[in-house]
Amino acid sequence: MAAPTESRAEFSIPPRPDGWTVDEVLALPEDQTSLQRIELVDGALLVSPWPRLEHQRLVRVLTVQLDTGAEPRFEVFPGANLVLGNRGNRLVIPDLVITDEPGLQGVSLTEKQVVLVAEIVSPSTKIQDRILKRAIYAEALIPYYLLVEPGEPIAATLFELQGDDYQPIAKSDKAEIELTRPINATIRLV
Repeated sequence: MAAPTESRAEFSIPPRPDGWTVDEVLALPEDQTSLQRIELVDGALLVSPWPRLEHQRLVRVLTVQLDTGAEPRFEVFPGANLVLGNRGNRLVIPDLVITDEPGLQGVSLTEKQVVLVAEIVSPSTKIQDRILKRAIYAEALIPYYLLVEPGEPIAATLFELQGDDYQPIAKSDKAEIELTRPINATIRLV
C-alpha cells in the first residue's frame, strides 16, 4: 500500500484569550468543521465527534414519533443550533428540540422559542448531557428536558422544570416512554 503523497491539513481552532462568541463559532468554516460538533459554553468551545450511526438512528426515531404526536403549533428539529442567554456566549446543539413557533427561519433558535430539548447520551458527551447541559437548559428556563440513555435496556426520562431545577415526570418502561406534556406521544425507543 502506498503512503499518501500529501498530508491532510488539519483544522486548528485558534485560541481566543477573551473567549469565543456565538457569531465567531457560527462563522467557522463548514468544510473544516464538518467532522466534529462544536458548541460554546461561557466563551469556551466544547468539541466532540459527530454521533455514530446508532445515535443518529435514535434521533430519527425520536423525531418521527414526537413529530407524529405534536399538534400543529409545535415543530420538531433534530440537531438545531440553540443560542442560550443574552450574553452571546452559549451555543449548543441538542439532539432534538421542539419549538412552539413553527415555520421559523434562520440558523438558530433561542431558549424563548423552545419548549423541549432532548439529548441522547454518548460516550463522549455523557457528562455534558447528564450534568452540564441539564444545568444550562434549566438556567435558560426551557420547560422540558428529555434524556435518553442507550444501553441494555435503553432508558429515557422526561424532566420538567420546577423552580430552578428539573424534576422527573416520566420514565421509560420496557423501552417505551409515555409523554403527556408538552405533547402527547408514546415513544418506542427500540
